[in-house]
Amino acid sequence: MITKDELENLLPQLEQDRIEKTISVNDANKFGEAICAFANDLANRNQPGYLIVGTHDDGTKAGMSITEQNLQTLLDFRTDGRIVPPPSLIVEKFEYPDGELAVVEVQPHFLPPVRFKGKVCVRAGIRKGTANEAQERILTEKRSAFARSFDVLPCKGSSLDDISIELFKLRYLPSAIDMETLAENGRELKAQLASLKFYDLKEDCPTYAGILMFGANPRFFIPGASVQYVRFKGDDEASDFEFEHRFEGDLTTQLGQMEEFIKANMVKVVLPELGGEYVSSYPLRAIKEFLYNAVIHRDYQSNAPIKFYEFSDRIEISNAGGLYGKARPDNFPNENDYRNPAISEAVKNLGFVNGFNVGVKAAMAALYKNGSSAPEFIKDQPTSFLVKIYKKT
Repeated sequence: MITKDELENLLPQLEQDRIEKTISVNDANKFGEAICAFANDLANRNQPGYLIVGTHDDGTKAGMSITEQNLQTLLDFRTDGRIVPPPSLIVEKFEYPDGELAVVEVQPHFLPPVRFKGKVCVRAGIRKGTANEAQERILTEKRSAFARSFDVLPCKGSSLDDISIELFKLRYLPSAIDMETLAENGRELKAQLASLKFYDLKEDCPTYAGILMFGANPRFFIPGASVQYVRFKGDDEASDFEFEHRFEGDLTTQLGQMEEFIKANMVKVVLPELGGEYVSSYPLRAIKEFLYNAVIHRDYQSNAPIKFYEFSDRIEISNAGGLYGKARPDNFPNENDYRNPAISEAVKNLGFVNGFNVGVKAAMAALYKNGSSAPEFIKDQPTSFLVKIYKKT
């Protein structure tokens, strides 16, 4: 994070592609656009950008008092889903005799283009606005130069014929791009897909994210791209099973089908012996969040499917790939990282999850509210992750 001395050197400087100053504490659109533009780093400075709240354009302080709520408002941009993929930022308050400042330090994102409410915000010197087609292409090519996650790599051997263009245009685009930009969009199909991380222009083929989200047969290219559900009669895998089903195909469709399946087959209600109030054996929110979490964070280079097993006393959801990046057994679930950031972004845009790094906490809260036992995590394995959800008795 920037030091106080470094901040004092920045304050007198004119606004540029790395600096924005404001005296507003509640202009959410201005904050979001600035953070998004710094994350895109169109000028390729490879240095953080700074949103400074509480100062005039000439660097003089406005005599403001920065509250904890002001800081939280700025921090929320990191996880609430308005900016996708989620930005890496730090917020800190600096105190001076003539006023307090809130400073947001934003790191350039490794997976541009970054969008705020569906718009790619950029800065070129003091000018700021929405990226045009040429600028989006620059950001896309910059991403390709140092892509480090499997889901944005080119799926070589695939072509546009392997994905549903109708599904992309009619189902995904309206959820990911703001209506004004969508109405003006005259870009050719491959450029649209590439801007959203579903196509690799250099290799001229879909990315793995494109195949997973819209593929006619994702398992042809990614054998482990499925969820295997089994309902057992007893409390272990040695017992007979009553029913099994495999979810396979594009995630845009399958995630919705998973939710309907859970509602119809798993969220049973039981009548307590006393009181007459109905309660769920398993809260829908908990099962859904844990299952979607497995889909988003699994290692798709493994050929094993996600296991979604229902026993007489519990549900187990396991996926290939242990905790990733900054997430470790000692800080989970407070710390999170993204093995598949493009998939995470797509699932958020489609509305299947509400924000970033909140799914596990939301599931735990749903279990607590339902009066269910706390979930059990097997989180210390390098190649797998398992959660157990116990049935409410």
